[in-house]
Amino acid sequence: MSKINVLNIKGEKVKDLTINDNIWKFEQNADCLKKMIRLQLDSMRQGTHKTKSRSEVSGGGKKPWKQKGTGRARQGSIRATQWRGGGIAHGVTPRDYTFKINRKERVIALKSALADKFGTKKLIVVDNLNLENLKTKEALTVLNNLKLEGKVLFVTKEDCENLYMATRNLGYVCAILANEINCYDLVNANYLVCDEEAVKAIEEALQ
Repeated sequence: MSKINVLNIKGEKVKDLTINDNIWKFEQNADCLKKMIRLQLDSMRQGTHKTKSRSEVSGGGKKPWKQKGTGRARQGSIRATQWRGGGIAHGVTPRDYTFKINRKERVIALKSALADKFGTKKLIVVDNLNLENLKTKEALTVLNNLKLEGKVLFVTKEDCENLYMATRNLGYVCAILANEINCYDLVNANYLVCDEEAVKAIEEALQ
């Protein structure tokens, strides 16, 4: 079992926390992680794109000219795909982009994303993330105390309203609950900041 430092929001070490190596030192599987991220991104697509085929555009019921004798190419409808205003050949239609992924693959992907953060020393554990007020200035102070740069993902066990409100205006900071943790947010963030209870909740869910 490995240990990691637990800090307070001032950036001072409070104690050590023993973590589960089966999760935080998991052998990473890039294929499962990529598949899970693609599933998340695809599931956000509305899939409402639509083009009209030649059977759906208006007009074109009459043959534009007779078959022979005009010297022009034979045509059956002015709404064929080669005509301006005609239908679209093999155009896009509404569809659902989601696909199935096994539960074991989901767990492997999530463990891989968490292990990457721990292995690259981008995991920060704090005793709690309860801010005194909901001002953005308070959140910036915490980021400076923890010496965090780039995109930051805060994960808490309980709902920390002040943290959410204080980071809401910061486009590079995201705050979620432990039961909302997902591969895309983990990979998209440069640093993962969890409170102590969130770490325990994640370990309990992935055991």
